[in-house]
Amino acid sequence: MDKEKNYITPQGYSRLQSELHQLVRVERPEVTKTVAWAASNGDRSENADYIYGKKRLREIDKRTRFLSKRIDLAIVVDPATTKSDKVLFGATVTVCDEDDGVEKTISIVGVDEIETQKNRISWRSPLGSSLISKVVGDTISVKIPVGTKTYEIMKIVYIEII
Repeated sequence: MDKEKNYITPQGYSRLQSELHQLVRVERPEVTKTVAWAASNGDRSENADYIYGKKRLREIDKRTRFLSKRIDLAIVVDPATTKSDKVLFGATVTVCDEDDGVEKTISIVGVDEIETQKNRISWRSPLGSSLISKVVGDTISVKIPVGTKTYEIMKIVYIEII
């Protein structure tokens, strides 16, 4: 997989588009009105509404540029349509920690969709990239800050990641 690509699930793509829409169509117009009103009050040097409004507009514009670039680079991959016995982008993989025998299930998603509390990891992460192209029964080793973890791949499924 090309490291410059922005692979993303349909749900992740939709979230990026929704955030961009919210910023451009809802938040920015509201902040612009506040800044215009504050500017009409005269002295801008000590006008908190004006100062913080302008700061918020810069933040919105910066985030809008970032989201637009991510959306432009996006390559949408629907895991529900993937048919493979190998771990690919969008796979939901059950691995077993060889040290303590504990199993965990993780989904491999795009960098804009990482949610560690939901066990969604990036395909670029050390664990995610180690899993790519592996099959059930394979063992992988992942370097972590305190050493190396070894996992065995127990199960690979391709389902819609919500």
